[in-house]
Amino acid sequence: MKKRRMYFKMITASLMRRRSRMIVALLSIAIGATVLSGLLTIYYDVPRQLGAQFRNYGANMILTSTEENLSLEDVDQAVSVIKSGDVVGVAPYRYENVRINEIPVVAAGTQMSGAKSTSPYWSVEGEWPAQNGELMVGAKVADKFRLKQGDSIAVSFTPDEKDTNDEVVVDSSIDFKITGILDTGGSEEEYVYMSLDDLEELTGDKGIVNIAELSVSAQSDELIAYADTISNSVSSVSARLVKRVTASETTVLTKLQALVLLVTIVVLALTMICVFTTMAAVVAERRKEIGLRKAIGASDKSIIAEFVGESMLLGLLGGILGTVLGFIFAQQVSVNVFGSSISFRPLLIPITIFASMAVTALSSLLPIRSATDVDPALVLKGE
Repeated sequence: MKKRRMYFKMITASLMRRRSRMIVALLSIAIGATVLSGLLTIYYDVPRQLGAQFRNYGANMILTSTEENLSLEDVDQAVSVIKSGDVVGVAPYRYENVRINEIPVVAAGTQMSGAKSTSPYWSVEGEWPAQNGELMVGAKVADKFRLKQGDSIAVSFTPDEKDTNDEVVVDSSIDFKITGILDTGGSEEEYVYMSLDDLEELTGDKGIVNIAELSVSAQSDELIAYADTISNSVSSVSARLVKRVTASETTVLTKLQALVLLVTIVVLALTMICVFTTMAAVVAERRKEIGLRKAIGASDKSIIAEFVGESMLLGLLGGILGTVLGFIFAQQVSVNVFGSSISFRPLLIPITIFASMAVTALSSLLPIRSATDVDPALVLKGE
């Protein structure tokens, strides 16, 4: 116990005698550990953050029927395959030809809360429909019929004559209030949007949809697995991925993670160079001390042990400091780039400290090796 205490006292005293050089080494290790801890935190949290950002670009999975139409029960069964925490939104859609002022228009019936979640990029002037009897119209439809928010219009539907058993076909009609104008710059502007309940009342058919859009927070491999499981376990449903979204997400994620790793490697290399030069200078300054110790019987092993202890202590302190600063750094990057807080990963604490000590030890190998090559006779003679 006394030997350990003496050993620790020796290495701390040695560090304190050369404060300026050791502070430089400590700061370089701490900076390297900060970047390592911060970038590793970002590296492991990027998939979640990037996935959340890509969910703003729309659904990444489409459910279609292997038969004629999907039932809402089929959609619910397919969605149950996916972990509830991974489901951002589900929007079933049913499309029917309706008429406004006797002019044909395509109506899309959906669950508005699900459509909001799967299509957050939609720009709505006004409000989304919040209850039955409310309608959202695409910008092109609004221009065509000169409609604006707050207008009331009648939407009519003519049932298929084949389903009326040769009876007189009577149009069904519902009066709607326009709550919003949809502007997306795409084909969505050519439709009018109402709740599924309203469309079912208008058509007389219940519980069927044409497709369902899903926004799922998962990486590419997990999405593929979900799609395969749904297609295999729910016989009436075919699940496919929206490749333009999933492929872009995978490409960006891969490149971003590669960049993070590259920057980490470069910073660690620079840290090693700084520690190496500092330790080499320390050994050069202490040549006379080393020579004197060897002259009075100190072994190479004891000299190496002292220098290793100094470098390990620096690595430990730099790793602890870098872990704290690294999380702060990662938090600031996450808030400023992704607009959300980053999750703390306790496992990175020992990883960062171990990496800092390993980098310091590797950087000190050559300077410590040179310390054992000191010739006491030459040094004490002043040569």
